[in-house]
Formats: sequence, structure tokens, C-alpha cells
Amino acid sequence: MLTNELEGVNKDVYKTDWQWQEGEYTVTRTNMWTAPGCHNGCSVLYYTKDGKVEKIEGDPLSPYNQGRLCMRCLDVVETFYHPDRLKYPLKRVGERGENKWERITWDEAYDDIAEHVRAIWEDYGPESIVSMQGTGRNICWQTPYLSYAAFGSPNFVLGFLSGDACYLPRTTIGHCFMGDFFVADCSQHLEKRFADPEYVFPDYMLICGNNALVSNGDGFFGHWIVDVMKEGGTKLIVLDPSCTWLASKAEHWLQVRPGTDAAVVISMLGVIIEEDLYDHDFVENWTYGFDELAERCKDYPPEKAAEIAGIDAEAIRAAARAYASGNPSTIQWGLKVDQTVCGIPLAQALLSLGAICGDIDVPGGMMIPRCAYDIPDSYGCGMWNLSDEMLGKMLGVDTSPLHALGFDPTANGDTVLLAIETGEPYPIRMLFIQSTNPIANMAADAPRVYNAMRSVDYNVVVDVFMTPTAVACADIVLPCGMSCERNSARVWWWPLRSIVKVADYYEAKSDEQIILELGKRLNPRLFPWETDVELMTWWIQSGNRFHAGWPHKTDQTFLDLTEKVIDWPDDWAYRKHELGWLRDDGQPGFNTNTGKCELYNTLFDAWGFDPLPYYEEPPESPISTPDLFEEYPYVLTTGARTWEYFHSEERQVPRLRESHPDPLTDLHPDTAAKIGVCEGDWIWVENMRGKCKQRVRFNASLKPDTVRSEHGWWFPETDGAEPNLFGVFDSNINNLTVQGVTGPTLYGAPYANQICKIYPVTKENDCSPSEIVTRKGGF
Repeated sequence: MLTNELEGVNKDVYKTDWQWQEGEYTVTRTNMWTAPGCHNGCSVLYYTKDGKVEKIEGDPLSPYNQGRLCMRCLDVVETFYHPDRLKYPLKRVGERGENKWERITWDEAYDDIAEHVRAIWEDYGPESIVSMQGTGRNICWQTPYLSYAAFGSPNFVLGFLSGDACYLPRTTIGHCFMGDFFVADCSQHLEKRFADPEYVFPDYMLICGNNALVSNGDGFFGHWIVDVMKEGGTKLIVLDPSCTWLASKAEHWLQVRPGTDAAVVISMLGVIIEEDLYDHDFVENWTYGFDELAERCKDYPPEKAAEIAGIDAEAIRAAARAYASGNPSTIQWGLKVDQTVCGIPLAQALLSLGAICGDIDVPGGMMIPRCAYDIPDSYGCGMWNLSDEMLGKMLGVDTSPLHALGFDPTANGDTVLLAIETGEPYPIRMLFIQSTNPIANMAADAPRVYNAMRSVDYNVVVDVFMTPTAVACADIVLPCGMSCERNSARVWWWPLRSIVKVADYYEAKSDEQIILELGKRLNPRLFPWETDVELMTWWIQSGNRFHAGWPHKTDQTFLDLTEKVIDWPDDWAYRKHELGWLRDDGQPGFNTNTGKCELYNTLFDAWGFDPLPYYEEPPESPISTPDLFEEYPYVLTTGARTWEYFHSEERQVPRLRESHPDPLTDLHPDTAAKIGVCEGDWIWVENMRGKCKQRVRFNASLKPDTVRSEHGWWFPETDGAEPNLFGVFDSNINNLTVQGVTGPTLYGAPYANQICKIYPVTKENDCSPSEIVTRKGGF
């Protein structure tokens, strides 16, 4: 068992102190969260000498990851000291895109930013400043606090993410469905892990929308799935177009057409209801709208769902029966749930599946977490500093009631893009871009976003390397510290973990230092702390207020947390809805209008949205656009994760690049033969919006009509100046995706379900998409 493995670790080698001396090395036990990295916050040991990290190991005494690290972390020292890292603040001296900079001091950089901010305040108002961040970086609350408290702007946004299609559709419908969110329970919230007497292994785990072993998304360590398979015999049900390692180990693999998962999950619900396999007690006492859900499911019999998704009807029935037989079962979901126009109803269907089977917040089921000590580790941190009038100016609130009522405390990326392009409802004069590289990664229709960003008057980029986004549009570039160079903490979701500074790199500063020092210049009243350590103590203690009955309070300082390394609060329980921990009034039930899990969503009904799960065909597909599909006869899915890279990061790192040197598109071997290419050949992937080139990798598990392309590619070893711009558009699959096509709630976008054609790159047709975009404005 896991805890026995920890007890068997040699404590003479791996001490229980947070820091000790080992020969010439100082060893620091702490936790890592980007940059660079992923969504997770694994426990590590830093070995430092003369103020420099010499080696990193996973911490075998940590119940969180038990010493296991991915190749990104194991090779992170090479990233920490890469010669191309940003070392000093820089100011643009040439034209945008020329990649010409001069070194300036931090004071000069802050003065320049403050001068522009105050001018915008005077001439346009603070709402004309937009702050944005990328996914995964440990700035979930830092950039929002800077935006709301320093800039005074309501417009914090996730880097032109169309349809807010990364986690937010799932979190939003979770709060509408039950007032909270769920995470698959692999015992990760329990300090004793599997040895906790209350823990029960899930019998089945339904995996939808991610390959958790590679992605480790949403604070979920993918190898926990392997742990419960090995230790508890958990069996898998996997919905995935490709036979991943997890799919290959699954009892039921449903090879759905990209974007059709919702039809399958609703059909599974129908099977469970029709065959009376649901949990009558939970449905009767803790759900609302069961009869309406049952009626809706009749619209999706297995034969119909099977035809939509391209799978066998009996496979749907078998998967449904298996899931319902679990006592408990759980669900592990991911990004591809969000990346469809029916991301909200798909997430609602998955929540309904867990609810009618009684798997909500039971050991081994779909546990309800909140951040330890109710720390505001979210995009709303600092929003309380804005007036109602200013909050009413947030871009997107007038087009979506979910945004207007704060279910998602961010501006809407599609609306921000339109405001830049049109000046409506007001002009955007400044972008503060912290640790995101939109045109290489998260911006759908990347050429369009590139042109929009360049049109903004003044832009600041904070990052660890010079990126295509910085070269294309930045006026000031600030170098930020990596994990070993920052005092911070990790709380998404549980437990609370320290991140301790053990090294410096030239003049790079942590994100915490940057927001504190810039904030003190712009609004010192709301930035009263003198050091990043004081700032972190405030943040750790900031949840000390009553919220929904959940007991929580801490008086610990950041230095206290540093010595603890990991803090497991003792206020944990299952079945919190029975204890009155979830509702604002402290009564039993869920924090919804009805006090129950709303299978029929009353809020959606009031807002005019469909209150029940439904399936919507992708906007471009063999079904919705058959004529267009004749010209573009392949279903394109994008964004599959790789072992080496996190989104657009780490392409500079030699050993990671050696493992994965080029962008890859997966094809069935028969498809490759049909277009006359071999494995390793370059092909064009093209549709009506644009094209890019990637190398062929054979994937015999794909259906012959499915194309699976990587995202996030640029080539830092090439010329950064335009027209090349690090080759950012040459292999950019987001040349083909679309911005502003979303579900009716403004959530969900079809990043992962497009159409395309493919053909070989030849001497005659080879060209530079980067040059086409930067010199001609687009395809």
C-alpha cells in the first residue's frame, strides 16, 4: 500500500526536515508549480550549491506524488539555466516585430508602465486595460489581484481563450448544478491516502475528455489513476478517439467521433434510468428534475447515439451498466469536455451521471473539494475592490448572465477580441500579458488575434523566455522567476503546499514580487505589504471568513508553511451536503436554489437556456456541413498532450526537444498511404481558414477519417524577427480553429472538433505560413 511504501523510505537519506545539509549541497523540501511545468504542484527536493540549483528529485516522503516526477521536472535544471532565458527588463526600441530591445532597470520599467496606466485612466478609464494570463502557471490569483486592485479594471481574461474553453465550462455548470465542483477521488485529499479507514476505491472510473497520465490537468496527478487500478482494482471506461495507454487498459473503450461525447453520455444516462440501475435514495432525496431528465434521455437511445458517435450501440449499453454497477464509480474529466460548443451540456450530463448513481461526495466517488482554508485561489481574488459600476463594465457581462452574476469571474475572451477590433463598447488601450503566449497556443484563429494584439496601443509581457507574442506586440518585457526563484504556495485544491525560493537568476523577479512592486506604485493602499513573504502570509490567511458552513481558519504565516512543506487541514469530510457544510445558510443540502443537485437546472430555465443536457453537432462536421466536408474530408481534433511539453513551453530545452523535435499529426496508416506519405513526412493540414505543416506519425488506433494534430508549436531556434517570428504560424494548428463560435451560454468552443484536408508538403507547394500572416495579414 502507498503509505507503507512511504514508511519504507530511508530517513537517513530523505530526512523529514524541510531543509538540511547533505555534503556540499543544501537540500530544500518544497513543492513545484510553474514556470515551467503543468497544472500540478508536485513535491520536490532541490539540491543547491552556491545559490544555484544543481539537481532536483521527487520527494519520496510526500503523500502527494510519492517522489514521482515527469520528464519536464526531471530536466528542469536545464530549463532554469537556459542561456536564452530573459535576464533583465527590456524596452522595445524598434518597430513591433523587429525584435529589437534595450535593457532597462526595473524602476524604469515600472515608471513606464505606471505612466501609461495613469494616462489611460485619465483619457479612457481603467476598463480600457485588459490583464490576461495563461493556463497552468501559478498566477491564478496574482494577475487578477493586479488587475482589480492596481489597474482598477474589471477586465481580467484568459488570453483570448474562445468560449472560456478550459475548465471554466465545467466549473460554471458545476456551480449551477450543485453549487460546487467535483474531483475524482483517488484519496489525494487524505493525508493517510489509501490507509485512511474511510477511503474506498472506486469500482469504475469513467474518463472523458483527457489523457490524465500525460496532461495532469486541473491539479490532478494522472498517476493516481494507475494507483487505484493497481491497489484497488479500479476498472476504466474511456471515451477517446485514440487508444491511449489508459484506453488500452480499459474494460470499455468508446472510440467516439471528436465532439460527440455528449450524445453518448446522455444515452448512458437513459440506459441506467430505463433499466432501473440508479440510486433511488440519492435521486429521491438529493436531486431535482429526475423525471424531466428521464424524458430527455429518451431522445438519445443507444442506436441514435451510436450513429452520431460512430460506435456500437451495445458498447454504450455495456459501459452504462458497468458504471452504474460501481459502488462507487467516479469520473475523471478534462479539457476536451470544454472544447466543443456543447461543453456545458456535456459537463451537465456527466454531473447527472454521477448524481443519479449516488456517487457525489462519497469515498472513492466524485468528491467535492474546496481550497484549503477557503483561500481565494481563483480569478476573483481582489474583485471586491471594484465598485458595482466598474464590475458592470466587464466585457461579456451584458451578453451572458453567467458572467453577469459572477459564476465565472473573468471577462469573456471572445468579447475582448471584438472590443479590440471594433472599439465597442469601449476601446482597449493596454494589454498586460502575464505568462501566456496566445498566438502560439490558446488563441483560436491565431492570425486574427495576432493582428488584434498588434493594434493595441501599449502592451506589457511577463514571461521566462522571449516569445512570439512578446516580439509581435510588446512594448515592455519583464523577466519572471521560475519555481525555484519564488516564494509562493499551492492550494489547488487540497492540501496547502509551500513553494520556497532557493535561487536567483540575474534580475528575474517572481510574479508575486512583480505584482507587489507594480501595485504599490499604482495603488499603495491595496498593496500594504513590504515583501513577497508578507504578501503570501496575507493570502494564506485571506480565507479566514465564514463561508457556507465549511470550518476553516488558519493563523499560520508563510514561514510556518515553509517548515510544514505540506499542510493538511483537518476539516475534511465526505457527504458534506448532509453536514450543512455546502450551503450559505448552513443547512443540509447543496448550494442551489432547490438545495439539491439540479438535473433540471432552474437557473438555466430562468435565463432561457436549455435546462437539461443535450447534444449539439459541431458547427463544421460531416453531418452539419456535408458539402464543405467533401472539400475537407477529415475530422480534425487538436491539442493532444505530450510527455515533453506543457502547451507552448519548453521548446528551447535540448533534451526535451531531442525526445520530441517536431510537431506531429497522427494519421491512420491507411490514410497516410491514401495521400501518398510515409511516417515522418511533412504534410499540410488545411481548411477554409488557414493551414499549417506538421510531420506524420502513424496511429493505427485512429479511425481513417480522423486527423489528430498537436498545438503550441513555435521554433525558438529560428529568427525571432518578422516575417519569421520564431516560425509561430508555420506549424500552428490554431491557424485552422475559429474564434467566437461558442455555445449559447458563451461557454465551450470547437477547438477539438474541426474539419480539414491533408496533403504532402512538396518542393512546389512549400511556403512559410508565418510570412503569409506577418506580411499579408492572413491566409
